[in-house]
Amino acid sequence: MSRILEVRIPDGPLPEKWSNYKAKARLVSPNNRKKLDVIVVGTGLAGASAAASLAEMGYNVKSFCFQDSPRRAHSVAAQGGVNASKNYRNDGDNVFRFFYDTIKGGDFRSREANVYRLAECSASLIDQAVAQGVPFAREYGGYLRNRSFGGVQVSRTFYARGQTGQQLLLGAYQALMRQVSAKKVTLYARHEMLDLVVIDGRARGIIARNLDTGQTERHAAHAVVLATGGFGKIYYLSTLAMGCNASAIWRAHKKGAFMANPSWTQIHPTCLPQSGAYQSKLTLMSESLRNDGRIWVPLQHDDTRAPGAIPEEERDYYLERKYPSFGNLAPRDIASRAAKEQIDAGKGVGPLKNAVYLDFSKAIGEYGKSTITERYGNLFTMYKKITGIDAYREPMKISPAAHFSMGGLWVDYDLMTSVPGLFAIGEANFSDHGANRLGANSLLQACVDGYFVLPYTLQNYLADEIRTPRFDPDSTPFIEAERAVKAQLQQFTDCRGSKTADEFHRELGRELYDKCGLLRSGEGLRNAIRNIRELREAFRHDLLVPGHTDEVNSELEKAGRVADYMEIAELMCIDALHREESCGAHFREEYQTAEGEARRDDERFCYSAAWQWTGNPSEPVLHKEPLVFETITPTVRSYK
Repeated sequence: MSRILEVRIPDGPLPEKWSNYKAKARLVSPNNRKKLDVIVVGTGLAGASAAASLAEMGYNVKSFCFQDSPRRAHSVAAQGGVNASKNYRNDGDNVFRFFYDTIKGGDFRSREANVYRLAECSASLIDQAVAQGVPFAREYGGYLRNRSFGGVQVSRTFYARGQTGQQLLLGAYQALMRQVSAKKVTLYARHEMLDLVVIDGRARGIIARNLDTGQTERHAAHAVVLATGGFGKIYYLSTLAMGCNASAIWRAHKKGAFMANPSWTQIHPTCLPQSGAYQSKLTLMSESLRNDGRIWVPLQHDDTRAPGAIPEEERDYYLERKYPSFGNLAPRDIASRAAKEQIDAGKGVGPLKNAVYLDFSKAIGEYGKSTITERYGNLFTMYKKITGIDAYREPMKISPAAHFSMGGLWVDYDLMTSVPGLFAIGEANFSDHGANRLGANSLLQACVDGYFVLPYTLQNYLADEIRTPRFDPDSTPFIEAERAVKAQLQQFTDCRGSKTADEFHRELGRELYDKCGLLRSGEGLRNAIRNIRELREAFRHDLLVPGHTDEVNSELEKAGRVADYMEIAELMCIDALHREESCGAHFREEYQTAEGEARRDDERFCYSAAWQWTGNPSEPVLHKEPLVFETITPTVRSYK
């Protein structure tokens, strides 16, 4: 293994690794913590929980978000639930089963030690959230209620109707604001990180732009934590909010942090279908709906009948037919590809024939409307507000859409990147999900990283920093980084071309979805790389950004983010092209079984691909982290 990719996994049996780490990790005494400064970028579940936890320990924390309030972080949009192996249903769940489901769900392309730690810490997260007042659903007797999600055969998902992300974020937000009030956290809302400052090979601060004034600022610290989410918005049409972006992790990548498995992006199977070219985003409908909803299409091609007029014998419940063991709860990658297969075969429904049905009639008949309302009421209300259709009376229409990034910055067991002192947590890193994320593991990873992992691992790093004096933001490295940021911003406004950043973004997203989305091929990826390079060159010369750099300018913000997407997109395609196998969400048409399932190649590709920036987006350098399975044996991933 390359020295630079030293993973630092602790010794001992898998169930004891995290305990061994915590027992031996270096500490910083309380009187020394107040001498150390930490920057946390992002205030979603990962960022807010990390900032609150570190400040509670006594560190001086600077917290940054580009929203006007930490409460607007995109964690608020998560709906269906958060996983934990508490076995409340007495259905055989335990930490090992959770660990195995997650490893298998990621198609045996994730690091054993990190995944086991995620499962091990899951029960503590539920206790933490309940103590914060998160209103999880409860049984009549008071026990917390569970439901199932895709890829598992137990009920381990805790939920607050369809608002789980919002409720968990409120708990983390309150913990964060308590530390702001105690003056242990300094909050910088409406600030966007535009560069990482590296001094003597270590992360020592950031350059940020105040979005309300247009002024750039220099901020120094002993360590930097990125908790800035994923880059699914690169597809333009996605389930993510318009402001979601990848600039923080990409600017860090260009300062030396490796980017791992960037092509592994998840297409979610239960989103509202696109209804026209005017749309700028798509709406997610929680995967939890697949607990009681049955997915089907008409057997007849181009069937124009209303769903209620199509008799049972003329319906194809294709997930139940193809994957009888898991049925409608097949994992997301499999469910999304199966839906696309039906749509491409001419069995799509809706005005654009780009959707499938999600039908609750059987569940309503069996349990009653009141029970379905109790479980999913706000989701049904949201669906009716958007579509005008009452899903209690006729099926929902759903379609696959870009969603989550399994790839991200490469991190070791400590969640530290290849740049010492730079940590990446939550969806900003690559570490826990392999080639496909199981539903309800996203909120869990964000919370576990922030509440339970980073406070130990960051302290282990900071133990060597207690004699390091505070850094001067007026020093040469900060001034040079700020100068480079200002030069790029000025370049955007000086271009005065004819196309907006949104227009370029839409074109890029269409190219990616067609050639590096649900299905990939060698020919398609090579075409995409060529087209992305041409589009990036057009962006350099024909971008239109009205206004100036030293003022409120949302078009300037978009330009910077799309410029980064132009480079990330090529790396995504390079990564997908080099991996000559199918695994999880990465499905190469050349590498599939006779039954149309993914064909993995463990002999050649059982590794995480960590890419190094060279200064040229077309010539990244590949470093491989071999995946060693000591506890389980990778098998053919089957849900049949």
